[in-house]
Amino acid sequence: MSTSAITNVMLAVHEKKTNAVDLYKPIRLYISHHYSEAEAVDNEEDLSMIQQMRDEIEKTTDSPDARRDLLQRYFRALCVMESRFPISNEKEHINTISFTWFDAFKGKKASQQSIHYEKAAIMFNLGAIYSQLALAADRSTPNGIKQACSSFQAAAGAFAYLRDNISMKASLGSATMDVSFECAGMLEKLMLAQAQECFFEKVISDKKPPALCSKVAKQVGLYYEETHASLSLPPLSQHFDKAWVAHVQLKAAQFMGEAYYRASLDLHEKENIAEEIARLKVALSTLSNARKSSRGVVAPLVETVSNLEKAITTALDKATKENDRVYLMRIPSEASLAPLSGASLVKSTGLADIVDASKEKMFKKLVPDSSAKALSRYTELLDDVVRTQVERLQQESEITRVKLKDMNLPDSLHALDGSPVIPEQLRMDVESIQLDGGLSGLTASMGQLQDLKRVNEELLIQVEDMLQRESDDDTQLRSQFGSRWKRPPSSTAAKGFQERLSNLAMKLKQASDMDARIERSIKDNWELMSILDVKPIEASLPSLAVPIMSLNGDEDAIVGALKQSLAQLEALGSQRAGLEDALKEMKQKDNILPKILSTSGSCEDLFKRELAKYDPICAEVSKNVEAQGRLLLQIMMQNKAFATVFNLEDFTASCDRTFRHIGAAVAKYWEIRDNISNSGIKFYLSLKDSIKILKNDCSEYVMTRQAQKQETIESLQQQLAGFSFQDSSSMSHALIRSEPKTEPPPVPTSSSHGFYATGGEPFSSSQPQRGTSTTLPQASSHSYYAPVVTPTVPQSHPGSVPQHNQSPNYSVHLQPQQVSQHHLGPLPQQNDFKYPSNSAPQSTSQYQFGPPPQHFELNYAQRPAQSLPNQQVRPLPPNIDQSRYPTQTPAPYYSNPPPLAAPQHHVQPPTRSSNPAGQSTQVPAYYTDGPGQGPRSSYTVSSVPSSVPPPGPRMAPQQNYGQPPYSGWQGSHYGDAPLSYVQQPSGPPRPPYYQSPTPPPYYQPSHGRYYS
Repeated sequence: MSTSAITNVMLAVHEKKTNAVDLYKPIRLYISHHYSEAEAVDNEEDLSMIQQMRDEIEKTTDSPDARRDLLQRYFRALCVMESRFPISNEKEHINTISFTWFDAFKGKKASQQSIHYEKAAIMFNLGAIYSQLALAADRSTPNGIKQACSSFQAAAGAFAYLRDNISMKASLGSATMDVSFECAGMLEKLMLAQAQECFFEKVISDKKPPALCSKVAKQVGLYYEETHASLSLPPLSQHFDKAWVAHVQLKAAQFMGEAYYRASLDLHEKENIAEEIARLKVALSTLSNARKSSRGVVAPLVETVSNLEKAITTALDKATKENDRVYLMRIPSEASLAPLSGASLVKSTGLADIVDASKEKMFKKLVPDSSAKALSRYTELLDDVVRTQVERLQQESEITRVKLKDMNLPDSLHALDGSPVIPEQLRMDVESIQLDGGLSGLTASMGQLQDLKRVNEELLIQVEDMLQRESDDDTQLRSQFGSRWKRPPSSTAAKGFQERLSNLAMKLKQASDMDARIERSIKDNWELMSILDVKPIEASLPSLAVPIMSLNGDEDAIVGALKQSLAQLEALGSQRAGLEDALKEMKQKDNILPKILSTSGSCEDLFKRELAKYDPICAEVSKNVEAQGRLLLQIMMQNKAFATVFNLEDFTASCDRTFRHIGAAVAKYWEIRDNISNSGIKFYLSLKDSIKILKNDCSEYVMTRQAQKQETIESLQQQLAGFSFQDSSSMSHALIRSEPKTEPPPVPTSSSHGFYATGGEPFSSSQPQRGTSTTLPQASSHSYYAPVVTPTVPQSHPGSVPQHNQSPNYSVHLQPQQVSQHHLGPLPQQNDFKYPSNSAPQSTSQYQFGPPPQHFELNYAQRPAQSLPNQQVRPLPPNIDQSRYPTQTPAPYYSNPPPLAAPQHHVQPPTRSSNPAGQSTQVPAYYTDGPGQGPRSSYTVSSVPSSVPPPGPRMAPQQNYGQPPYSGWQGSHYGDAPLSYVQQPSGPPRPPYYQSPTPPPYYQPSHGRYYS
């Protein structure tokens, strides 16, 4: 017990002492087991902080202020730990931590495995520190008195918190008496008594009226009496020293005496001598009885009571003398006196903010299941409150909107002011149409539709012309060649294209009919849709004007009152919107989880306190709804008067008709617009793509038919050439030493193509002899050489394999040579060039077939000859003697010339002779067999000697090419072969010496494959 002898002696409470406790290891082990090791590692810093605070609690060397802050922080940490780490003697809890504390009044100690006991001890020490701070304050100054009074009230609040929230839980085990429910209540009253006593000192120092001082003193005495009553009853009567009991008892008597004394002074001023004397006698009797049991009380307190007793005695003597001498009033008895009233100026300070752990950041990531469930429960309660209020606000707003619409407000007032209002959706529809172009946009879209239609028509005409030209061409050729024109007619080949063309044309016709219907629809509905071009669209609405004849002349008053009521209604609507936003915002900021985590046990009380925060907003919602109901009734009455004066019925009907007109125009516009854009433009674009595809297909078809036409014409001309060859095959052909014919065979003029035969029989097996005359046998089906014609070159020379089908324009045209013997394989029948793969022709007894060359192949049977236009002749090179080659009329040129002598054959210069006209001609060289009899693998080419023989090609010594791949190779005479006077290399034939385009594939008879 501590005392202070300033004016009055007061008491302070010592702190409880404790032993060291290890919190770090057990709690970390619990986190690692029940959460995770990672969580344990993350919370090691918080665990270290808690352990450090607990170690500092054990020490008592800090100042009272620092000690107070430490106790508050540690208590909040204990609240956080309580919600996450159950510390008790149960098996599944943390049962390895034991808290030991000593009693603050007796020195006994008690240990418990309970966090509640730790919290009770810390709260007790917090109240004790507050009492020490109050006792240390200098009450001789106003600030000191204020500080002491505040600290005593905080101490009372700490003990009250201990009594109401912790003591019952901590007392379940072997707890000390100082933290019990009874002791905490007694200490709270004691602290309140001393706080009230500070106020008494304040009113005395301030020389307040005696009546006020009496009430303050009376309340001090009452607090002390309650404290004494608690100390006098078990279990505290045996726990506290008698000095404590005597001190509290004397304090109670002192302030009861002070109360009577201050009341007597007030009575003396009122000259109520009789009651004054009676109050003084009661005060003196109270002090006299208390001094009898004041053993053990400190001397300052006894001295203070003695001084008060002397003052009371002096006042009593003075009053008695005055009454005896002057007033002679009867003194009332003590029982007849009215009790004095007290005035409490103090209360226990709440510690909710001090011990609130919701703002603590320790272990914030560890949320137990119980806390999560409690949070979910609170969220449901809060959502129900907010949802109910928000729905109520929205419902009232909807009611207001519907009622105003029924009354056509405020649209009728806007119409009266010259600014009529159109429904929002209808206005947006009209604006979208005007942005789309309106009626002029429809006209432009129709123009675009017609342009697309015209483009499609032109494309169809192009396709039709393309097919018609091809059909006309086919008809002309069919009439020219008759039955020999075997190609399918165009009416059959192009049937699919004609059907597609007809189908597309039919679709275009249908689209054209639809376009006409759209145009008629625009024309028929133009007047209806013309209202859509009115800008702004509100200008098309009827107007509302003040009546010409006024009955009462109060139109302005009616309109003004209605506008005022609508403004008030709008203000209420804005208030509702603000209340709704406030509710949502408050809910969003409401975070109760920290408070749940810091609350032990049931959270229902916490929920009630938290939900009570929304009561003011709910009250505002109810107030707004009630005000709106009254205001709507008032607006309905005012609108009736307004409708009567301004004849709103006719105006409303006219507006409705206009709205229906605009709605119908909008619907018709979009109907036509959809037909143009979606059904029209998209259709024409799609049709255009289809026609282009058809056009491309027809182009390919026409190109294919052109190629077929050329091939068919060539085939027919070759057949004609074969007929000419059979007619001339019975003629005798001169040998090398015989006289040449004076006239060359006639040149066919029916076609510009050659006339290589494709039909006939093989040549005879008889071999012509050198220098003798021979006759060509009937044309064979395997022979594809032309009849002998007069050559125009001085000497035959090795030819080259043709690489293309183009006819070169040489000045000298090489003519076919007469062949006396050849080795040929069979040609394909019916102009079919595809032999079976890798099947070569078989040799006969008359013919020996060697493999054809592996690098070139001629297909004379397929390629008709071509004649040069106007029989143009290119001059010889300047380094050639022109006299040796007299000018002559060139013979017909054929695209597939006859064979030339291969380099391995014996070549002799042709014989020059004269025709009847005196012009020298050339007797063509022809093939003769080499030495020996019968068919052989090589043969010799010779000709009639010439008087001026030209130089022959330089060749290697005669080589035997009888072995593959040169055995039986057909000698060729190609139109673009080099001249005979150009030196040729030895060996097999080489490609042409000029660069020619890549030839088309041609057939290799011996292998049955095409080569390119």
